[in-house]
Amino acid sequence: MNTAPAHQILHPANWKPAVGYANGVIASGRTLYVGGQIGWNGDQSFESDDFVDQIHQALTNIVEVLQEAGAGPEHLVRLTWYVVDKREYLARLKEVGAAYREVLGKHFPAMTMVQVADLIEDRAKVEIEATAVVPGE
Repeated sequence: MNTAPAHQILHPANWKPAVGYANGVIASGRTLYVGGQIGWNGDQSFESDDFVDQIHQALTNIVEVLQEAGAGPEHLVRLTWYVVDKREYLARLKEVGAAYREVLGKHFPAMTMVQVADLIEDRAKVEIEATAVVPGE
């Protein structure tokens, strides 16, 4: 299987640079949809109630699902984040960025973040959905 990304980042020339995300991505190949991942492990057990730890775990969970399809972080084209506290996200942005880069590297797909009133799992502080495009053979 060809695992090289088959996508292009889209950024209008007259726009300010996007930092940590892409404004758009065009891709071709097999589309992989990853359901919302929260900060628990594969046994559905929370190892931490810390916001950044939960982000790290949710991103790790996404990578593990990608691997099931022979894909990796470089194939991500979109992430949708749901956080219960945008102030905590903004206050800990450097730590969030470090956790992101540790798990996903310096690949920044199109992203959306929304603050929500709550998530289904009471201990969850973040949920992240992902879409990836895996190049065809």
